[in-house]
Amino acid sequence: MSVEFSADEVFAMAEQIERNGGRFYRKAAEKAEGEAKDILLRFAVMEDEHEKVFQAMRADLPEEARRPLVFDPDDDLGMYVKAMADGYVFNVREDPSLSLTGEESVEALLQMALGREKEAVVFYVGMKSAVPAEVGQDKIDRIIREELGHIGILSRQLAKRQ
Repeated sequence: MSVEFSADEVFAMAEQIERNGGRFYRKAAEKAEGEAKDILLRFAVMEDEHEKVFQAMRADLPEEARRPLVFDPDDDLGMYVKAMADGYVFNVREDPSLSLTGEESVEALLQMALGREKEAVVFYVGMKSAVPAEVGQDKIDRIIREELGHIGILSRQLAKRQ
């Protein structure tokens, strides 16, 4: 069974991921202190900026990109999107800030953030395959690089605490 989806739907999912990320980082920052708090708040702002990039890309989509347009004869992308939609890769409907109790250690918050960044990279790499080059693959590449940078920063913060 092939699942078809449009660039418009993919950008809508990306916008939700970024909104969720911003909420997560703001709530996590409430528990953190010092440099970790500053980093988490800075990441929240970056997630807000990523959401704006995806909103702009989505608004600029031509009408044909709003219709299902992915040719996927082996159903690789369809299986990926189904796994994502089922929450196995990255559940865009889940607000990660709701899972925070306020009792987490700074290390636990950084580990959670690291996991979410890794999941975002996986999603955006898959997303890039579903979006035509002329619709903004280069912008997705930029966001992937930024998310990879977040992974590096979070990893360094964790290493300092061990």
